[in-house]
Amino acid sequence: MRFMKNLLFFFVSIAVSLGANAQTTAAPEKPDPEAKKVLDRVRKKYEGYKTLEAAFSITSEVPGQAKDVQKGTVAQAGDKKFRLDMDQQIIASDGKTTWVYLKGNKEIQITDTDPNGESGFLTPRDLLKRYQKGDFLYAITDKVSEKNRVLTQIEFKPTDKKSEYSKLRISVDEKTSAIESIRAFAKDGSRYHFEITRLTPGKKFPDTHFQLDAKNYPGVHVEDLRM
Repeated sequence: MRFMKNLLFFFVSIAVSLGANAQTTAAPEKPDPEAKKVLDRVRKKYEGYKTLEAAFSITSEVPGQAKDVQKGTVAQAGDKKFRLDMDQQIIASDGKTTWVYLKGNKEIQITDTDPNGESGFLTPRDLLKRYQKGDFLYAITDKVSEKNRVLTQIEFKPTDKKSEYSKLRISVDEKTSAIESIRAFAKDGSRYHFEITRLTPGKKFPDTHFQLDAKNYPGVHVEDLRM
């Protein structure tokens, strides 16, 4: 669960050649106004989606461990409902209740959803809201051409010095205002690359898609932690 709470920024598409190092560039003293213009366009685009579904992969590189790749799908409806399906777990929330199915343990944990939205699940909308709140300093660091597209690279640095991340690096397609990639660099030397393989905005979901019914998972133990 800690992996999901701390790492799932999720929204990545095509890998961009950013180099293999994680050097830290000088942090801007205030947000870059040109980067803000780009992010405002991106925010407007994603706020226009009432729902979306995406298939993705997460590549994790942790010092001393073999490279790990996990795949899954994520669905989101509005600002409150989401469902994450991965190899080892499923997380679903209908805005009031959150279910976590740990497949290896055959256990479903049920909790009240945090009314402040601090679920640890960072969707595109969440990230775009947080840049507005001042949680990050950010600046355009480069523009690259890839597959007949121009990608604007924006580097985010958390204002919280206690953050376990030193920076995030995001690439935005200038033509479509779509987030194409996110790379996260942790202070312990770990690196994470999030890649979207399919994006479907406007997909219809039944309300039950954002809930987990233990009856559909024979043999699971249910741990109800709601207050």
